[in-house]
Amino acid sequence: MHTLSSPTTTTRSRRSDRTERDPAEEAERFRRYRRTRDRSLRNELIEEHRWLALHCAKRFANKGEPLDDLVQVAMLGILKAVERYDPDYGATFATFAVPTVTGELRRHFRDTTWAVHVPRRAKDLQHTVKVAVEDLAQAHGRSPTVEEIAAQANIAVEDVLDALEAARCYRKTPLAAPHDDEGDGDDLSVLGAVDRNLDAVEAAETVRTLLAKLPARERRIVELRYMHGLTQSHIAELVGVSQVQVSRLLRASLARLHDSLTDTAGTCAV
Repeated sequence: MHTLSSPTTTTRSRRSDRTERDPAEEAERFRRYRRTRDRSLRNELIEEHRWLALHCAKRFANKGEPLDDLVQVAMLGILKAVERYDPDYGATFATFAVPTVTGELRRHFRDTTWAVHVPRRAKDLQHTVKVAVEDLAQAHGRSPTVEEIAAQANIAVEDVLDALEAARCYRKTPLAAPHDDEGDGDDLSVLGAVDRNLDAVEAAETVRTLLAKLPARERRIVELRYMHGLTQSHIAELVGVSQVQVSRLLRASLARLHDSLTDTAGTCAV
């Protein structure tokens, strides 16, 4: 028969992970480590305070990083705290270590979790702005304006805009987003299609090369007629010739372009 654990039992189970030691005994062990630098003793002190690393890591667990990774980072903070702690200052080790561990966790998020490189000042501003946004949203029940954020954080509006832009660099957007209900199908084939404008680019380059072979006046007449869509009478007014001359020059220019294109195609075929 299975029974549910009471809240008291669960609390005791969690507390069992924390080794209860006499404060005076713990302080003496830290003093001994400071004298001897015994690595075995150091490792024991670190392992005994794993509960503190877990406690601090859980405070950052909702930021997109695996808890196991955060615990490893927090344990590095415990190591640094053990190396520097002096019990004769009067503070307990937990009181001394928490700022070191949380600082290590914040450094981890600042330096290693950004999708692209962002200047440190922008990262610090992003955190400041994030806190201001959360406070203002809670106070007013709505999203704050940029001016309100700047006033709350005591920074310039331009800095707020830079911080908001930096926040977009924290997580990268997958190129192949899931496209079905189950979240599967992140197939790269959905990213693109045949670009039908590529042929137009090649054709435009060919026309540009052929037009360069025409005299300036004929080139302008062809461009006005076929690229700008002007009538022959309008072109005649702009160029200063009769409409009949425009018609004749167009026919001659098109014939010349056709011959040049044919010669080019024949050369490439050879």
